[in-house]
Amino acid sequence: MKTKSIFIAAVFVLALLVSACAPTTISQVQPRTLSVTGMGTAYLSPDIAYLYLGVHTEKQTAVAAVNENNTQTQAIISALTDFGIDPKDIRTTNFSIYPIDKYDPQTNLPTGEKVYSVDNTVYVTVRDIKTLGDLLDTMVKAGANTVNSIQFDVANKDAALKGARADAVKDANAKAQELADASGVKLGALQSVSFLDNQPIPFADGKGGGAALDAAAVPIQTGQLTFTVTVNMIYEIK
Repeated sequence: MKTKSIFIAAVFVLALLVSACAPTTISQVQPRTLSVTGMGTAYLSPDIAYLYLGVHTEKQTAVAAVNENNTQTQAIISALTDFGIDPKDIRTTNFSIYPIDKYDPQTNLPTGEKVYSVDNTVYVTVRDIKTLGDLLDTMVKAGANTVNSIQFDVANKDAALKGARADAVKDANAKAQELADASGVKLGALQSVSFLDNQPIPFADGKGGGAALDAAAVPIQTGQLTFTVTVNMIYEIK
């Protein structure tokens, strides 16, 4: 019995020592914060355009379709350079060949015949936006029968975006102070800042291909682009 009592006492002392050596957990109070979002906007007139145009060809054989498509596409590229487009601003983005089954228009059943379709699309950067209408007219006359989209942009928008970011920060600061005053608290140190540039680019859809653009000096309305900057700021509050 004595030996058993000594063993229990030793275990008790050891438990006390381990407990004393264990790290002490200190609960940290998280600071109270206020999160606000500010916005800044810049309105700019576009001065550059990007367009996808090309040639769609259908023939009884793949070879015939490719040969005709190559001839038309080369004519378009030559017309682009003759118009004044720099070769570095002309880039092939798609070349595809695929068979198409023919169907009887009465029964809607396959006839067993096929035609081969070839598409060649080039991406063109137009740096003189005033010539865009004439360029489209020239491309249609040169053989382009697909125009997928026209996208507008601003070549140098860094200064405008910098101003929009500054406006977004001012807007966030004003909102933070307004909310702090209304809540009866005081703003502390700024904890974090993040931002997002939102740059939507409106585009004109080229549905209808060449038939829709078969007119002299195609009218193009560039409109105005809206660039929005959103800033999120988190303050400590006291």
